[in-house]
Amino acid sequence: MISQQLRMLRTQRGLSLRALAAETGVSATLLSQIERDVTEPSLATLRRLAGFFGESVSALFDDQHSPPVWVSRPGNRSTITGPRGRLRYERLTPSNGQMEVLRGVLAPGETTADEMWAHPSLECTVVVAGTLTVDLGSDSHVVAAGEAITFDARQPHRYRNASDTAVEFHVSVTPPNP
Repeated sequence: MISQQLRMLRTQRGLSLRALAAETGVSATLLSQIERDVTEPSLATLRRLAGFFGESVSALFDDQHSPPVWVSRPGNRSTITGPRGRLRYERLTPSNGQMEVLRGVLAPGETTADEMWAHPSLECTVVVAGTLTVDLGSDSHVVAAGEAITFDARQPHRYRNASDTAVEFHVSVTPPNP
C-alpha cells in the first residue's frame, strides 16, 4: 500500500512529515492524509515523492517484491489519479520496477493533462475501445480501437479524447517513471 511504503521510506531516512514536505513541495497535511489512507495522491504527487526517494512510482505501491505470477482482477486493482484528478488509472501490473501497465478511460472531451509532459521511458498505448488522440511534440496522432502507438516518452505528450464516445486504453511504460 502507498501509505505504508511512504511511511517506511520517510522514517528510514529519519524525516518528519514537515521535513519531507519542505524537500518535496507536497504539504505536510497531504502527506499525513496519504500515510493515513485518508486520500489517494495524484500521479503528479506520486512522481514527486518517488523522484525524491529515488524510486519508481510503482515501488510506492508494494512493500514486498512482486510475486512470480500476478493476476490482475477488476475490483482488486490499485489506482493512480492523474494530474488534477482528471483521470484515474487502474494498475494492471505489480510493482517490479521494470514495467508498468495502466488502464485508462477518458470521457468525450477529456484530456490527461492541460500541458504535455515528458519522462525517460518507452511508452506503448493500445486503444481498446473508441478513438484516442495522442499529442506528441508538435504532432497529433489519432489511434483507433485495436491500434497501438509506441514512442520515446522523453518527447512531451498527453492523451485526449476528441470524439463523442468514451475511449479505453492501456498504457505500458518501461521503465516506470518516477
